[in-house]
Amino acid sequence: MNDLDLAIELADLADAISLPHFTDQDFTVETKPDLTPVTECDRAVEKAIMDRLAQQRPNDSVLGEEFGAHGDSSRRWIVDPIDGTKNFVRGVPIWATLISLYDGQQPLIGVVSSPALGRRWWAQEGRGAFASALGAPAKRISVSAVDRLDDASLSYASLSGWKDLGVLDEFLRLCESMWRTRGYGDFYSYMLLAEGAVDLACEPELALYDMGALVPIVTEAGGAFTNTAGVPGPFGGNAVASNSHLQDAALDLLGRVAPKEND
Repeated sequence: MNDLDLAIELADLADAISLPHFTDQDFTVETKPDLTPVTECDRAVEKAIMDRLAQQRPNDSVLGEEFGAHGDSSRRWIVDPIDGTKNFVRGVPIWATLISLYDGQQPLIGVVSSPALGRRWWAQEGRGAFASALGAPAKRISVSAVDRLDDASLSYASLSGWKDLGVLDEFLRLCESMWRTRGYGDFYSYMLLAEGAVDLACEPELALYDMGALVPIVTEAGGAFTNTAGVPGPFGGNAVASNSHLQDAALDLLGRVAPKEND
């Protein structure tokens, strides 16, 4: 089985666990030490993915949100079992399982599966980005051609993190420069960007497992994905992603600020 087929199989496995729990609202919720919620479903999805990878790719390493890092291979699977857990626990259907494969810092595969929305997105290095909806045939996706901020749409997650980063005024100035702003949030901002429905997406504080699957989908769709300092990829602690045309203008308005160091 090739890597993309395996990633798709892992997404199917995750959906089969997570969607029934969400539909029935049948799960317990705990608070992690960082005060974010986690459900038994998060852990069950991640364990199922890790178990399958142990069978199919025993020599690869794995990084997951709930169970951490395992192995030391440069080929690393990165898993966020439920991105958007706060939505999940409140019955909001904007949540997804994020699965990616990297070789060192090079993205090879990205899959985002959102069963409650009936949507899935994926990309493979050098082969483009794709989406499917409700069992419909896959279609290739691409970013928009909008090249001016005052014609563009921005999607973001929240304001509080920009204040913590010390650039709330700069972020508000970016918002004021846009044609339209909406808080779609989490993975969904970046998938809408990859489909050309929005033109810019950004968040002030993110972990590697939040971004790993997003990067190959955005970039294979023709977009750019950096942190707020302009460093490409998912390793910089936060995200500014665009259709490429707007990247420099957005980074300039945000001040090209370095992310905060994690405690």
